[in-house]
Amino acid sequence: MDLTAIRTHRRFRRDGQRCHHPLHALNTVLKKVLLTAFEPYDRWQDNASWLSLADLTSWYEGSSELITRRYPVDLTSLSQKLKQDLQQPVDFVVLCGQSPGSTHLRLENVALNLRTDGTELVEGGATAYTSSRPLEPIAAKMRDAGIPSRVSHHAGTYLCNAALYLSQHYLLGDHRNTPSIFVHIPLTPSQVAQSNDDSASMSTPMASAALAILIESMASVHPDAV
Repeated sequence: MDLTAIRTHRRFRRDGQRCHHPLHALNTVLKKVLLTAFEPYDRWQDNASWLSLADLTSWYEGSSELITRRYPVDLTSLSQKLKQDLQQPVDFVVLCGQSPGSTHLRLENVALNLRTDGTELVEGGATAYTSSRPLEPIAAKMRDAGIPSRVSHHAGTYLCNAALYLSQHYLLGDHRNTPSIFVHIPLTPSQVAQSNDDSASMSTPMASAALAILIESMASVHPDAV
């Protein structure tokens, strides 16, 4: 599915028509992707990451089978659920989180073995993991589609960073080279309106289109290139 197809599909969905994707008429083996987001936390009644994931599942008919999960905003629960979910065979992993104040959708390139209190996520684990896939070409595709996107080299030290780090730690511990990518998604316009501040925002349809571009880009790479 190219970017034009993604945009065309979005337009058909908004008009209330059903857009049949040609992959469904072919004997095509779909890639399996574990696609995750977080539940609401603190003062936020919604989480932009989950809203984007849910929107994507309402219209996506691309080259991947989406296995979706919503994780609690709690490190222990996140670690347990993520480890369990990664036991199933998937071709790649896309982890999503909300980023209040962000002006762009951010593709995170680095995950640190670090908590907010300065201690290690995994005692004696690798200091950091970096993405096994080049992220700038994907960000460029998003920008070409009119979506503000960039590569980031610091995912913070909270659960978003933990999700990316732990995904690589668990996968490599099982001797699997499955790539995982973390996406930070800006607040939605409605979240900014409810918070009554000057934060930047991104619409949920735009964010879900970005996720589709990411997934199609990942699915198009031959496994030997990982």
